[in-house]
Amino acid sequence: MSVLTDAVRAGRTAEVVSLLDEMTDAERRSVFGELKTVRKELRAAPWDADSRRAYPPLYVAGVACQTGAAAVATWIAAADMRWSRTSPALLLRILGDRDPKWLADLTHRLAQRPESAGVPYELMAGLVRLSGCPVPTTDAYVRGWLGHIAGTWQREETVLNRLRQDPYLPQLVAALFETEDVGGFFGWLAGEGPNSWYGALTQLADEGTLDRGVMVDGCVARLLRGGSVADQRAFLRLLKDLALTPGEQRERTADWLALASDAASPVASYAQSVLGALALAGELTPRRLAEMSDAVLFRPERKLVRAQLVLLGKVLTRDASGAETLLPALAQAFGHEDSDVQERALKLVERHLKKVGSAQVRAELAAAADQLLPALRLRAVSTLGADRAAPLPPVYEEVLPPAPRPVRLAPAPDSAAELAEEVGALMATEGDVATFERALDGLVRHAHRHRGTLLEALTPVAALRWWHSGDSGYGLRADDHFSRANRVHNAADGLDLLLATLQGRLRTATLLASVQHGTAAGACVHSPLSRAFDARLWEVAYRLRTEPLPFLLSTPTWSTGLLEPDELVARLDEYRRLGARISAADFAQALLRVRRADRAAAAPAARRAAALGTAEGARLARWLTYEGPDLPADRRRTSGARILLECGELHEIQEDFPAEFRPLDGPVSVFRERWHCYHWDPDMRGHWLALLPERRELVAMRMLRDVSTAAVDDVRGAAAFLPLLAESGGEAGEAVHLCLAYGLGARQPEDRLAAVDALLTLAARGQLDGARLGADLGQLIRRGAVKPLRLAESSRTAAATGANATIWGMLRHTLPVLLAELAVGGTGTSARGLGELLAVAAECAERSGARGELPHLAQTAQRRGSSRLVSQARRLRSALAPELAA
Repeated sequence: MSVLTDAVRAGRTAEVVSLLDEMTDAERRSVFGELKTVRKELRAAPWDADSRRAYPPLYVAGVACQTGAAAVATWIAAADMRWSRTSPALLLRILGDRDPKWLADLTHRLAQRPESAGVPYELMAGLVRLSGCPVPTTDAYVRGWLGHIAGTWQREETVLNRLRQDPYLPQLVAALFETEDVGGFFGWLAGEGPNSWYGALTQLADEGTLDRGVMVDGCVARLLRGGSVADQRAFLRLLKDLALTPGEQRERTADWLALASDAASPVASYAQSVLGALALAGELTPRRLAEMSDAVLFRPERKLVRAQLVLLGKVLTRDASGAETLLPALAQAFGHEDSDVQERALKLVERHLKKVGSAQVRAELAAAADQLLPALRLRAVSTLGADRAAPLPPVYEEVLPPAPRPVRLAPAPDSAAELAEEVGALMATEGDVATFERALDGLVRHAHRHRGTLLEALTPVAALRWWHSGDSGYGLRADDHFSRANRVHNAADGLDLLLATLQGRLRTATLLASVQHGTAAGACVHSPLSRAFDARLWEVAYRLRTEPLPFLLSTPTWSTGLLEPDELVARLDEYRRLGARISAADFAQALLRVRRADRAAAAPAARRAAALGTAEGARLARWLTYEGPDLPADRRRTSGARILLECGELHEIQEDFPAEFRPLDGPVSVFRERWHCYHWDPDMRGHWLALLPERRELVAMRMLRDVSTAAVDDVRGAAAFLPLLAESGGEAGEAVHLCLAYGLGARQPEDRLAAVDALLTLAARGQLDGARLGADLGQLIRRGAVKPLRLAESSRTAAATGANATIWGMLRHTLPVLLAELAVGGTGTSARGLGELLAVAAECAERSGARGELPHLAQTAQRRGSSRLVSQARRLRSALAPELAA
């Protein structure tokens, strides 16, 4: 090894620089191979003090000892060199004697690297000065320049002064408008006050240092391009600070029209304000204003639409000559989804109709009135001469999506290789209940028939698991890990338990201890569900080691977890024929899954089960013909803003069931149960529902507080399992409907959408109790657990599918609770957003043809003013009693 390499290894950077200064180019090239060896050693070495000391001199030496610009750029931007913390000034000194053309090539190669490469801006800027090359305008360079200029706090300088001193300012400012998605970074750096980027750029444009036209065009082009909210906000702020003159605004009329039509709401609002100023100054022709209105009046943002109506009203008041052009455009708002917008548009048309002399225009306005709500259409008959026809369809037909049908499970794969492939995919993706149960049954069957073939097929799958190397990552062997945890956290963890058992990684004593003493009981409300799920897996694992089962009795027939009684009888008969000993946990799970609700199918199956002459057959016969209650009595309790449920013991599965299954019908207490626990995996909720596929109420009661966090605590994903709950079987009682109520009021849109799916599924299956759900929602809103605006969004989404009568049937029981509180002076949470909820209810009532009285609605409708609450109350009253509106 050379003296240079020894100095690099020792971390002596100053000595390395001195040696490099004395070496010729040939000597430098000859030693580069040794530097590569050192680099390879450091990559494999631990990140300790010695390796950290060696990196800075290695970094410098590698740059100096290479002659190709591409190679040097790769060395500088390498990921392992990023931590050398070498000063850019030192690198510039090392490279200072190179040819300017070579330096220019290196500069642009470094600038082309992504920002994540971490090439220092100071190095690139120094190379630009040394080479005299054009300044790069790449993403990394522009972002580096922004950060460099913004670092004024380090030198007590202002952004304005630093920008003035930059010789490449015009090129880099122009590049700022071309750099992708830079607005968020720029906006974060820009700051506020006199030392902000906005103020500095605006002043430089006013002074003439920067071309004002280029900046304005750049901002407008960036807004037309679209992008993230942060990106648009930054360039909109800069455009506003430039304070465009009327001439500059007038020159870009076409751009403002495009932005008002399609841009994000803040940008569209600014464009609308610019066009409005031009229109009021007489700089915008009626045809252009009508073109703008055609686009804006169909936007969903009520603020923009209302502002456009105000603008049209002002223009029509000032100049009547454009009425025949503007009123047909204004009438486009007759079809807006917001009834307030429709009413405002109709008032404007009525006010300025006398300015229209053309019979054709009047006919257009009368035809457009067909889009109005029924109450407004009746008014338009007399004022606009609209056709009295166009009534609502005489018979309303509710449109609900088809109820999801359960899927029959396919048999386990015949091939061990195919089974191993499915198991590997399942462990990587956390598949659904059907996939898990199919794989579980396949492992049991193949372990019984062809254990050697199965083990060979599973070798590639097992090799990827943490326990295969004997270390869990926490210093535990597989046996230690499973014995200490004594529970299964999720479906993949359960498959790990079985695979580790098959591979001989778990001791028989560990498996036996879990079977005899049960899994970790815990004290949380979910533990009865997890204990029953775990117990079957531990017992199956134990039998894989000691006495493999021929197949599982509890494998469901359907994807929901339901097991047909005929299939279970046939499986018991096969066990009897084989002389196989039944697993107690597997049989218990089979009993909980077997279909009993269909008494016509259960009775003959019970007779065949009794005829088997086995203890399990007789037990199945008794289970199928059991006449006791399926669900325990429950009662409501409140906890803060929440409404929760608790229940007593059922006693149905206390006899003849393993100890791990008996807590399933045990009592649930709101205040004695621990609700926060390790059951955080959302995928397990589907498996818990499949545990009791005909008793979803029992599962829903234990999941109720979890679902309530979606509305009360704004937790994301807490309501995601509601569609599975709706597809499950059994009574949809108080617990199911309360879960659904919390989901409809969830903070996150995806949770509300899941709740809407569940609501429509229950409605399509004829299991939705609209009165119960509506009353629950009213109480939850009154208590502050659910916000009216969120419920309005959920209800509007469900109604948009065609379920208007369903949503009205729910809201007609929600609104009286809220209106009653309003009638006695309530001004709390339930009053805020009530107008939106009334709007959804009115639309559903109009579309479904609902009639009748709604308690306390008349009092709200008779209030003074034209607030959204009052106007929508009047609209709903008119929909329910059209004779009053007439």
